[in-house]
Amino acid sequence: MGAADRLDVLIQRCYAGLDADELRSETLRRLKGLMTIDAAFFATVDPATVLFTAVSVDEPLGAVTEQFLANEFGQADVNKFATLAAARDPVSSLGHATKGDWASSARYAEVMRPLGLGDELRAALVSNGRCWGVICLHREDADAGFSEQELQLIRRLTPHLAEGLRRGLRMGSMETADVGPGVVVLDADLRVESISAEAEHWLAELEPDRRSELPVAVRAVAAQLMRVQELPAAPAVKVRTNAGRWLALHASTLRGGGERTAVVIEPVTPAQLGSFLLDVHGLTPAQQRVTELLLQGFSTRQIVERLCLSPYTVQEHVRAAYDKVGVGSRRELVTALLRGSASPG
Repeated sequence: MGAADRLDVLIQRCYAGLDADELRSETLRRLKGLMTIDAAFFATVDPATVLFTAVSVDEPLGAVTEQFLANEFGQADVNKFATLAAARDPVSSLGHATKGDWASSARYAEVMRPLGLGDELRAALVSNGRCWGVICLHREDADAGFSEQELQLIRRLTPHLAEGLRRGLRMGSMETADVGPGVVVLDADLRVESISAEAEHWLAELEPDRRSELPVAVRAVAAQLMRVQELPAAPAVKVRTNAGRWLALHASTLRGGGERTAVVIEPVTPAQLGSFLLDVHGLTPAQQRVTELLLQGFSTRQIVERLCLSPYTVQEHVRAAYDKVGVGSRRELVTALLRGSASPG
């Protein structure tokens, strides 16, 4: 089977109903059969913040996660994931961005080169204008980096990977929570200083087989707070656990007694997730505006007047929302979103 055929198979697997963990693992395995990859990082992200929610990572990258987070959220550098997610071209290599001057990147000079790594290929996985994941591929330190042909291969793949991750979030039903909010207090080096029993429960559910002290989602939201110290708190990150529960994570700086960060982990209902679930189901911004009013009880005539649209356009958006969520009526739409479930597709 040629490279083009193997890529087609990988694209097809993005629509095979795999969950995010399965898709990340299979993607990295198949990509290593298409190009030379000496280490890889593949994370799902909260599309509202582009903060990591779960990650698959090869060694030696796992040992320097804190340094990568510090660079991503605290240093000026090329090819930041949030920048790629908003760019017309969401795929770039270190060699391309620095015009071959790898050492001009702090990430390369301080993190990658000491590990014996050279060029780096990064991609934001964007579907329908929303980023659902990021991928980072590394080569061992060498003169030759990733080729334009290899960048084109990843460009072809990324929208399909994004769709696979988005669809994975639609599968299954929302499980109710029987544990309340928890708190983790971190010191200046993001080490656990104290933790509540509720937080212990949620950390175990977030990452049952975790090898580090904290799941990457907790570390990412805490690291981002250090970058946005002018804000009272970092934006909340939404994460779905293996049990099907949605959690919100947000960090705040504690005053007095040294630099400490509190990360609150709390369960959220589908009703509290709001427009995020509409994103998960692939509604466009225009369809979301109509659907949000529909869910609030507005009639078609009221939506027409409020959004200055024609009745035909409103009905088209409503039908599209029904199709994407897999329902046939307003009542079914409300029920599906409140339960966090719908027909996969």
